[in-house]
Amino acid sequence: MSDPSSRHGTLATYEVVLAPNAQPVELYQPREIPLPPQSVVHTVGAGERLDLLANRYFGDPFQYWRIADANPALTPEDILDPGAQISIPAKK
Repeated sequence: MSDPSSRHGTLATYEVVLAPNAQPVELYQPREIPLPPQSVVHTVGAGERLDLLANRYFGDPFQYWRIADANPALTPEDILDPGAQISIPAKK
């Protein structure tokens, strides 16, 4: 039986019998860790800049830093080469 004041008190449990004729042991369900949202690979077109891409993908040009952070080879001042592929992180 779990302690209701524990931070684990509301987690689901299940019982396991570890040996024949032994008392069952109560275990907590394993925690499910969600997968991170998928990023998108974008092929740069002529005249595209990080702020324009941020506005297109996030609705806010000031989120350009998220794209720069997802692409360590980029700095916000870089001119993007048409045809280059960059990663656009998932919208949170």
